[in-house]
Amino acid sequence: MVELRKITFDNFDECIKLEPKEEQKSYVASNIRSLAEAYVALTNNDCIPMPYAIYDNDIMVGFIMLSYNEADESNDENTYWVCRLMIDKGYQGKGYSKEAMVKALELIKTFPHGKASEVYLSYEPENEVAKAIYTSLGFVETGEIQDGELVAKLALQNQ
Repeated sequence: MVELRKITFDNFDECIKLEPKEEQKSYVASNIRSLAEAYVALTNNDCIPMPYAIYDNDIMVGFIMLSYNEADESNDENTYWVCRLMIDKGYQGKGYSKEAMVKALELIKTFPHGKASEVYLSYEPENEVAKAIYTSLGFVETGEIQDGELVAKLALQNQ
């Protein structure tokens, strides 16, 4: 059974050792970079980062980072984001990405840091596997491109 667990000093080293397949490295930042970005975002009050290790029972199989972004001059609404999702190369092809996304959406729908009406994510245009997973969960492309990635959103109020 897949579950999301906070990154702690006990699982930090294991988390930063996880990596995707070589040909997927251009799709996702390393976990150490993601955790560093979470720290920078938190200390600069840019958002509330929510990094988690993805476990199947007691085996860490991947990493996901969510964030809560409050409304500001660039966004008129509070939003959640799925910033990163990666499954370690040794555990791919077993449905962990979709299961982790389902768990992440369940968590987001509890509004742990505040209400929001939508959750966003982005992915590389050539990453067909990611697109298929996100589309199957109800995400719809917005037509926006951010840092070369396609942006998609899911409405939370109808969930």
